Amino acid sequence: MTLTLDTSALYAIINQGDPDHDRVRQARDAERGPYLVPAGILAEVTYMVESTLPLPALEGLLTDLETGAYALDCGERDFSRIRYLVKRYADLPLGFADGAVVACAERQGGRVATLDRRNFDVVARGEGSITVLPE
Repeated sequence: MTLTLDTSALYAIINQGDPDHDRVRQARDAERGPYLVPAGILAEVTYMVESTLPLPALEGLLTDLETGAYALDCGERDFSRIRYLVKRYADLPLGFADGAVVACAERQGGRVATLDRRNFDVVARGEGSITVLPE
């Protein structure tokens, strides 16, 4: 099944020193893929990688995107859905990036890998359209 990656999950996969690295990798590997990276999280995740990890980590992410290990999902038609989600969940810190992840996942089977359970669990209950991993 398709798995949409949130910033927190993708960063944990890239960062071998992250305490959740193994747990998130196992959740990713339990899914057959493809593994989607919404374009809306690219700036966020690359900033985190660039500012905290050595250059080979960024090179690895870019290689994975280039070779298709992770598929980039641009979500050109998701803006109205993202706008709705941001407005509906204004009481959460659910911004553009999280909205892009939810919209992408909804279109692609509903499975989201994230460590941000607080926001995504609320959306999962409210919308009924996504499943949050790892459990």
